[in-house]
Amino acid sequence: MSIKRIARHLVQHHWRAKQIFPQAVLDRVEQAIKRGEAAHSGQVRFVVEGALDGAPLFRNQPARERALDVFSHLRIWDTAHNNGVLIYLLLADRDVEIVADRGIDAKVGAEGWESICRAMEAEFRSGRFERGVVGGIEAVSRELARHFPPQGPQSNELPDAPVVM
Repeated sequence: MSIKRIARHLVQHHWRAKQIFPQAVLDRVEQAIKRGEAAHSGQVRFVVEGALDGAPLFRNQPARERALDVFSHLRIWDTAHNNGVLIYLLLADRDVEIVADRGIDAKVGAEGWESICRAMEAEFRSGRFERGVVGGIEAVSRELARHFPPQGPQSNELPDAPVVM
């Protein structure tokens, strides 16, 4: 367990997520999700967590493991076509993780998701958080549109609103 990481999470804490993602930005992120979902039959969720605290922090839980917990907790795996995708940002670590249900994950693969994550993180390093998130949503939506185009009337199985933890 890194003392430096613990300190960063304790100092960064949750207020940072609200500062970087005020309601107006969250509204634009939600609109990007809605636009993307109009072009495919998948489901996209965006979650930003300012910092870990309590047991996850002191267990030194990696961002990937935390993203898997969030994916499960939000039931993103529970879509009709197994094509739900979580874009998870852990601000204190400046780490993006994409967790995808087995239907879409089998088609895109770890390398494809990692490429999208790295592009988002590059935007974040330049302080362009909204641009990074919207770009990530658009990239995920392109993958979903390629592999899961719209089929008949669209049903929205998961909320489009971003989650700030």
